[in-house]
Amino acid sequence: MKTMLVTGGCGFIGSHLVDVLIDQGYQVIVLDDLSTGREYNLNDQAELIVGNITNSTLVNSIIKETDACFHLAAIASTQSSNQDWVGTHQVNLTGTINIFNVARRTGKRPIPVIYASSAAVYGNTEENLIDESYPKQPLTAYGADKLGCELHAKVAGNIDGVPTCGLRFFNVYGPRQDPSSPYSGVISIFANRILSNQSITIFGDGNQTRDFIFVSDVVRYLIAALNQATTEAPVFNVCTGERISIHELAQTAMNVAEQVVPILHQDPREGDIRYSIGNPKAAKDNFNITANITLQEGLSQLFKSFKSKTN
Repeated sequence: MKTMLVTGGCGFIGSHLVDVLIDQGYQVIVLDDLSTGREYNLNDQAELIVGNITNSTLVNSIIKETDACFHLAAIASTQSSNQDWVGTHQVNLTGTINIFNVARRTGKRPIPVIYASSAAVYGNTEENLIDESYPKQPLTAYGADKLGCELHAKVAGNIDGVPTCGLRFFNVYGPRQDPSSPYSGVISIFANRILSNQSITIFGDGNQTRDFIFVSDVVRYLIAALNQATTEAPVFNVCTGERISIHELAQTAMNVAEQVVPILHQDPREGDIRYSIGNPKAAKDNFNITANITLQEGLSQLFKSFKSKTN
């Protein structure tokens, strides 16, 4: 039985990935410092090691026992990266370099690393679909660190023969995304406030557009990426190619919930971008899969998960 390491495996995306890996017959080791991940999210068949990805001794002791690594651990809040530039950099970039470094020194051939990048590497974009060749101009420390991860993945492949595959996540949503966390996405925040009959806040005019992808589709891309990891360090958009404005999102969420709440507006936040819609063609061509959960279906599943917690 092959063993997979999932960093950040108690988190939103990571815990869903762990469930599917175990269902597919893998043994799973999770490394998570539980700063944002929650142990109750974790499948009880997984082995949990509490620790930080910046601890090279710990990572080395774990990774040498595995056949591949899914590296999802990160501080994913742009606001946190603005407030604690050095601290988030140490986790998001230095921690990733630590994973690559240990992956090359396992005592056997380097193990493949599938890692999470982000649409934040693009910065402000045009309103049309953007593919992987679009200029990289990150606006935040988070985006800069994710771009750095991609560059160091190339180094890992060129110098040390570590096969990698990076996935540029667009806006991921779904069950287990904590709406009270500063790292949470707008959909979970909206859903929670709608179900609580509280007003929702839109930063800016609400016409900014996003590409939302459901967490189960993201997991399918992650697992498919195992077969795409090479020393060429490929990177793919993980998205739907469907655009929706934040104002339209709010209306759609209320329609799905069959509940209307007031919408309030505040000034745009520092680092927020206007447009972010990805082109999924490269991933479709290479992975032979596409996102198949519609926004309405995903919202319905999310609302059901919230309601089940309160019952």
